[in-house]
Amino acid sequence: LGADWRLPTKQELNSLYGQTAVVGGFANGFYWSSTEVTEAYSSGAWCQDFRNGNQDYHSKEPLTLPVRAVRIF
Repeated sequence: LGADWRLPTKQELNSLYGQTAVVGGFANGFYWSSTEVTEAYSSGAWCQDFRNGNQDYHSKEPLTLPVRAVRIF
């Protein structure tokens, strides 16, 4: 990806979930956000579930989840 692409924040990913009819292309399941968590996991991040809209945090390792980059504008 070029320098103008990045992972969406937890809030941006939730907005994308709310606009899946417009944006499209999401598989059912969790996607990583760029919003990290330090309270529960030393290397955790928030995820968005595109099946039901729930957000949760998970350890980054060994969990592998898809990502959806967004473009800076």
